[in-house]
Amino acid sequence: MGVVKNKVLFEIDEKIDFLVKKIELLDYINPLNIEEEKTRFFNSKFTVEPNFKYPKRTFNALELQRQLFAVKIELIEDEVLRKLYEDIIYEYSGLIECLDTIGQGKKFYYNSLRCFGTPTEVDVKNAKFILHFENETNVEKTLPRFDVHETEQQFRDFSKRYDFTYSIKHSDKLSAIAMVLNNQQTLVLNSNHTFSQSDIDILTNHEIGVHMVTTMNGLRNQLKIFSHGFPNNTETQEGLAVFSEFMSNSLNIKRLKILAYRVLAVDSLAKGYNFQQTFRMLRNNGMLKDDAFTVSVRVHRGGGFTKDYLYLTGLKKIYNHHKSGNDLSPLLTGKVTLEYKNSIEYLISNGFARPSKFITDSYTSNSNKNDKIAFLLENLK
Repeated sequence: MGVVKNKVLFEIDEKIDFLVKKIELLDYINPLNIEEEKTRFFNSKFTVEPNFKYPKRTFNALELQRQLFAVKIELIEDEVLRKLYEDIIYEYSGLIECLDTIGQGKKFYYNSLRCFGTPTEVDVKNAKFILHFENETNVEKTLPRFDVHETEQQFRDFSKRYDFTYSIKHSDKLSAIAMVLNNQQTLVLNSNHTFSQSDIDILTNHEIGVHMVTTMNGLRNQLKIFSHGFPNNTETQEGLAVFSEFMSNSLNIKRLKILAYRVLAVDSLAKGYNFQQTFRMLRNNGMLKDDAFTVSVRVHRGGGFTKDYLYLTGLKKIYNHHKSGNDLSPLLTGKVTLEYKNSIEYLISNGFARPSKFITDSYTSNSNKNDKIAFLLENLK
């Protein structure tokens, strides 16, 4: 491809990068007062609706969308790349609307539906299938015993296998127990949580082995879409991350059940459940009250956040893709999507993207020997 054509593509990519730097959803979706509302909810014997407060947005959503749609992607002559960037514009526009309506009830929920979808009947059946299995009996690994500082040290030790550096922060305002902030190359650990060895084994392979790996590979690419994300990348990225847990022999029945409970919780939004109804449904299905509260927060935050069912659907898709003999490394090039694998390979073969330098450790070492989990994944529809 000619120099002028390349120049146009990279200029458009830079323009989009400039516009979307502020739309990291995880910066805004986590409530600021989770612990206070948890105390209030428990003291009320689970009868009051939590009143969550959120960080203020630092951008004008309407103006940002106007500028985004003004980007002249029609100047991209290559049809494959033009179609990719059209999809990206629509994807980022939807995320902007999500961010702009956080805390606005149904308005946010409908925007979330558009961006992430909702479970199908098959997804719900898969979740209920998982819940029939008995938890493993290795109690010692699941005992909470590491504070956030001891946990941080284990993350640092684990990360020595990768040739990159990142920051670690602690926060008491997370709805998860750990997460990667892609735009800051930072791992955030929940300082309110006491971690088990099982938690740490799962999270190191999930957060560092995939989310940080794809962050760092994304930064190596000149096209910023590899960092900001391809359309609908959540399902692929979370699927890769949970598959890393499986391949490292960290994934257990208890963890799979949490992912299954998330599917049921997201499905409860479509049924019109409020927070306390979702919480009670999870408790009636065998979930402990602290875990039920955490899952209820995850799906009700913002006004109804449907993303969490995608962990299980993503895992099944990546499991099937790998079992069919496919190389997973193109999916580690950044925040990319399985459905765009041909576009990724096209970008690499035409010199617009670089192959993955960092490869998820568990994909190459493959210490998985858990036949029970393999059987379960094999039988998901």
